Amino acid sequence: MTLHSHIRPAPLRVAITGGTSGLGLALLRALRRGGAKVAFVARTPGAVAAVAAETGATGIVADVASKHDIHPIALQVNAALGGLDVLINNASDLGPTPLALLADTDCEDLERALATNLVGPFRLTKALLGALAASAREGRGAVVVNISSDAAVSPYETWGAYGASKAGLKHLSAIWDVELADEGVRVLSIDPGDMDTPLHAAAIPGADPSQLKRPETAAEEIIAAIRAVLPARAPARAGAP
Repeated sequence: MTLHSHIRPAPLRVAITGGTSGLGLALLRALRRGGAKVAFVARTPGAVAAVAAETGATGIVADVASKHDIHPIALQVNAALGGLDVLINNASDLGPTPLALLADTDCEDLERALATNLVGPFRLTKALLGALAASAREGRGAVVVNISSDAAVSPYETWGAYGASKAGLKHLSAIWDVELADEGVRVLSIDPGDMDTPLHAAAIPGADPSQLKRPETAAEEIIAAIRAVLPARAPARAGAP
């Protein structure tokens, strides 16, 4: 047996927004089972505390739609993880609930959907770009995953606020993937499909859950997509987490 057989791969360092329910929680649990160090963001203190206690991940109480919360989130992520390899912008807002035609959508509902689904991910990605680029330079790789939707490309009636915000996020992802190529940072837009989540239930209350994808299945697919564009995990340096 050689000395190298005792060296474990450096753990993946991941930040997830919207981490206390649905796809975000499924991603968090799957990543923790795989040995990743995870920090997650959500708005409800009780839910954050419960998920942190269950998973051992670092919980951050904040709202990605609030510009004033972004830099505190970035500081806490870096402090908890000692750097960042993967950012998953998962937190989403439907806009008006029940869903409404655009002509019946209040401006405030559209603004909230844009703030959560587009502007928030933009701000948080900007705030964490330094940490992601550093990870790429170290050979660990760096990935931003923006959770998209088929509503970003298909004009579904009553999904206007959500669809418009996700369309913006999808194109933002494509542009950023090109612009950050020289930094070694990949930016992926991933549509996980229709899932049995609280967000979907709020959008379509009468949907049959048995006809929807399980969040756990979508989480495994997303993690596989992330690992496909990351280099193989390098051994941890002496003293590294």
